[in-house]
Amino acid sequence: MHNAELDMDLQEFRGILGEALAEGGSQRLLRLTDEEIAVLDPDSLTDCVAPTPRLGQLSEQERTWAYTTALRSLVSREAVEIGNIDELDALLRKADADPETAGQPSGVDVDMRISPEVSLALTLRRSADRALAVEQHTSGGVAHTLVYAHSADLLLVERVTAGGLHMFSLAGSAADAAEVVRLAVDPFEVADKDGRAQQLTSEQITAQNVGRPLNDAINGAMVVGQMVVLADAPGPLLTTYATDEAVWTVYVEKPQAASGITARAVGTNTLRKMITQLILPS
Repeated sequence: MHNAELDMDLQEFRGILGEALAEGGSQRLLRLTDEEIAVLDPDSLTDCVAPTPRLGQLSEQERTWAYTTALRSLVSREAVEIGNIDELDALLRKADADPETAGQPSGVDVDMRISPEVSLALTLRRSADRALAVEQHTSGGVAHTLVYAHSADLLLVERVTAGGLHMFSLAGSAADAAEVVRLAVDPFEVADKDGRAQQLTSEQITAQNVGRPLNDAINGAMVVGQMVVLADAPGPLLTTYATDEAVWTVYVEKPQAASGITARAVGTNTLRKMITQLILPS
């Protein structure tokens, strides 16, 4: 199976962008599974920062079967069009009849044409110069959110569940994308009001000498968020601790720096502004 061609002319999806962003906020684009992304853009499994948690749970043989199912799903949803569908169908029927041949070289190249919506999502996630990577830790596992910033009015948001479902949406501003991230790290919306800022050192954090209020928030957090800016120059880090009644943030201005660490309880507006600044500094 050859790699799908992801490049597309802006003219091809200008209408999609205009319609999706006209109303403001974050507008849903499409959903793909780990397996479908592996079929559409296999190089992205190593080139992109977004995780594929489901694939890590599968054996090599299970991956082959999963990819076959994923391709069928993509075709049935008209996310892709296969030019040599008859030839491919014969190959898939042969693999079903003799599973031991699955995954072996077949000599058949798949003539795959990707729909504009799918190509848009895969192109934008590959081509951003700046991104915000977010991890949401709960008792149910780890979920991820990636915000790929292309301009002040074009951002791609990718949410990845622990089960390997990738949900793509478009945002028309950093503030709109920040709202998606805010709801990920404060899903119960318990952020109340801003507290006094507390300056910390890396030594204090290592020694857990951060004061009782922050220590209680760390130990009592139901949701822990970790955010890091991915860009040419190392960006700041932001960790959030959401308890049953408040959200605390620990902001690190520069990675590995001995100072420049600020902790505080925050309200909703401050949390949103902090995330917006991480996505696209003003």
